Amino acid sequence: MRNELKALRAARTLSQGQLAIAVGVSRQTIYAVENGRSEPSLSVALALARFFGRAVEDVFHDDAGRTPPRA
Repeated sequence: MRNELKALRAARTLSQGQLAIAVGVSRQTIYAVENGRSEPSLSVALALARFFGRAVEDVFHDDAGRTPPRA
């Protein structure tokens, strides 16, 4: 899963640690998600998207290019 986390964080001149504190996770979690080493839980993905004022789909992208089904 690709993501825009690093670019969004850099645009606000935030460190990984500052973003981690703002959304209530560890700096290591931000690092792992940013670098594709880990996929965030739904709650973390939502918290990150809300922090940046974006939809989850604007922050995280499916590698296969598939659009998830809508309910």
